[in-house]
Formats: sequence, structure tokens, C-alpha cells
Amino acid sequence: MTSANYRSSAPAESRRSSCAFEWRVSPTSRHLGRLRASRYSFIFGITVRPIFQFHGECRHEAHWRCATCADRRFDGIRGSGILRGIALGKIINLFNHKGGVSKTTTVFNLSWMLGTMGKTVIMADFDPQCNLTGMVLGYKGVEDLEGTYKDNPPNNVKDALSPAFEAKPRQITGAECIQVSGNSNLYLLPGHIGIAEYETTLGIAQELSGSLLALKNLPGSIRYMLEATAAKYNADYVIVDMSPSLGPVNQNLLMTGDHFLVPLHPDYFSAMALSSLARVLPRWRSWAETASNIELLRTADYPVLPPNSTYIGSVIQKYRPRNGSASKAFQHWIDQLVSGLKDILVPTLEKANMLDRSEFKSRIGIEPWEPIMEVADFNSLIALSQEHQTPVYALTSEVVGKGAVWDQAKSNMNNFEKSFRHCAERVMALTA
Repeated sequence: MTSANYRSSAPAESRRSSCAFEWRVSPTSRHLGRLRASRYSFIFGITVRPIFQFHGECRHEAHWRCATCADRRFDGIRGSGILRGIALGKIINLFNHKGGVSKTTTVFNLSWMLGTMGKTVIMADFDPQCNLTGMVLGYKGVEDLEGTYKDNPPNNVKDALSPAFEAKPRQITGAECIQVSGNSNLYLLPGHIGIAEYETTLGIAQELSGSLLALKNLPGSIRYMLEATAAKYNADYVIVDMSPSLGPVNQNLLMTGDHFLVPLHPDYFSAMALSSLARVLPRWRSWAETASNIELLRTADYPVLPPNSTYIGSVIQKYRPRNGSASKAFQHWIDQLVSGLKDILVPTLEKANMLDRSEFKSRIGIEPWEPIMEVADFNSLIALSQEHQTPVYALTSEVVGKGAVWDQAKSNMNNFEKSFRHCAERVMALTA
């Protein structure tokens, strides 16, 4: 098979420095790929496999994924060889290694709200417990899930990553997602209990930082798969439900993503978790910076890019309300969390280049240590929401009950909806 080389002819005014990219084209593979660079468009009726050769500091108005540039406004997907001239979905991770802070509830309700506001959202379940998957699909246990898994095309996170982690003779491609009933803009990338099996291998690959050739494609594979899946559905956001751990998969997700939220519960253990996060996150950032500077990882089939993951706030849930606000006991711990964010986590993230305090405040009008959402724990409504696979604020009287029960529930649901709408607006502002 012969191949032809194509080099960018983008005009000098579209570049701030010398930057070239080259395409290797296989004339026998037919597909429509579309490229947009600056004001110019290029259309090929063939499959294109990019060879990235960026030089210097690249800041195109619209440019393609490269090994040396952290600007990802426009990325090239190499998995199928098809380049799509669209801005890929922002990857937002919800992370706290302390369990029981309503990560799954927040992912579901926030994603649903973004969907109702016109955004296309993929919820990606990377927690081996698969609580998000079970809740959305109405499954009761692992046995229900196992019968639905398939690996070609993959329809879950583990099988989508298996070409890299199990050395299968095919490229990673965008996963098959499930459209969530009741919201045409919302999709689920199901979890798999077996994703935990990849922890050890990924940990070795990240610790050795590319010194073993056979493992070079692992560190960049998760980001690559999520990008390919986002492109497949033209998603605006991929919102990731992470496990409560400090394992290699979480390290990779957080450092190769675009943004992260920290869910918190007003108690002593969440306050302690902030100190732990302040120690761990800078180490993870340092690893990502080192990995992105290793030639073997930069030029892998699934390249590792310089980290640009930024903190976009905290959310505090599961406090008990009294007269419309947190009770005195819970307010004490909310105050402790805000203090810990202000004095410990936020300064650490600023030093690690994971937060621009002035930029944060200019976008949403509050300081980064102020939670972007506080919402009470309406226990019975949460349980009904999970049982009926619908957000709290979309429950109906047929589900909740009639009369005074519905009147009280409706008031709580309205508060819940208001909180998540405001949160979604802030997330959009912080990720724009």
C-alpha cells in the first residue's frame, strides 16, 4: 500500500510560532474526514491518519491534537483515522477519595440538568461498584450487568479500553453508549466491575513512565477513549463518576481530564480528606507533567498530553435542613469545610497550576473556596429517584404521593431543581 504525505498550508497569520502538521493518507480507505484550520477548510474523501509534527508553542485559532501543546479546543481523533473539525466534549471528573459524598447522585442530577439545558452529556461510570450504571438502567446487581457486556463494538469502559490493556489487534474507538430514558441529550457509558483489573497494569506503566515499550500506550488510552466517545456522539460534556480511591485509574482520569469537582459531606472525615487531597494532587500533577515530557509517551498511539485539569469547585450535599437551611450541627461542618478549602486545598491547587483564583471569580462571582452548590439530603426523594431512574426534581405525584405529602415533596423538589440548575450554570461558565 502506498501513502501520500500532506503538509499544512495554513497561512502564517493563523500561527503565533512555527507549527506544521503532516497527514499520512491511505488511498484505499474510503471515508469522509473534515478538517478545519483557522478560516480554511480541507475535505478528503479518504481516511486520514495524522502524524503530528508541531514545533514551538502552538496556539492556532483551531488546531489539532499534538504532542507538545496543551490547548485542546480542537482535537484530532486518530482511532478510526477520521478527523472531525469539532470542539470535543469537556471531560469533568467528580472526585473525592472519601466515600459517601454523593458523587453518583451529583453526576446523575447534574448531567440530567445539563441535558435539559441543551447540552449533550455522556455519563461515564469508572467506579467498579457500577452504582451509576445500576441506577440508570435499573439493575439490581452485577449479574444483571454481565449479560449486557460486549467488546466489539464495546459498550462499557473496560471493553472500550481493552485494545490497549489486553493488547488486542485493533485500535481504541468510541464506545457504544446508552441513551437515558426521558432525556434525549443524555447518554450513559456503562461501568464494568472488571475495570479494577486494569489498576495494577496502569500503575506499573505510570510508575515506569514509559521505560517499558510494551506499556507505552496505557497512560494516554483513557483520555483517548473518552475523546473518541465524545466525538462519536458530538457531546459537550463527559462527566465521570470516579471510585473513592487514590488508585492509578483515578490518578490518570483526574490528570488527563479537563476539569474536576470535589463533592463533600459536612462531617469530620470530609474535612480530613481535604488535607489528604492537598498532599496527593500536586504529586499527581507532577507525574503528569513528567509523563508528557517523555518522548515515548508523547509519540505513543494514545499520546500523553501536558496536563491542564483545573478545579471548578466543590459541592456540599447530604446535610439535614431546618427552617430552609442547614441545622446548627451541619452548619458547623460546612463552615469547617469552607475553611479547609480556603486555607488548605485552594492555595495548594493554585501553586500546582490547577486553579486560577482570579479567573474563577471573574466567571461566576464567588471565591473558589465557596461551594458552587449546597443541597440538603432529602432521603426519601433520593431513594425514589434512584428507584425510578429519574432526577429528584423530575419525580411526579404518581411516584411520590398525593395531598400534603406531594405538597411538601414538591417544595423540596423545587429547591433541588433550583440548586442543580444554578450549579449547571456555574459549571458551564467555568468550563466555557
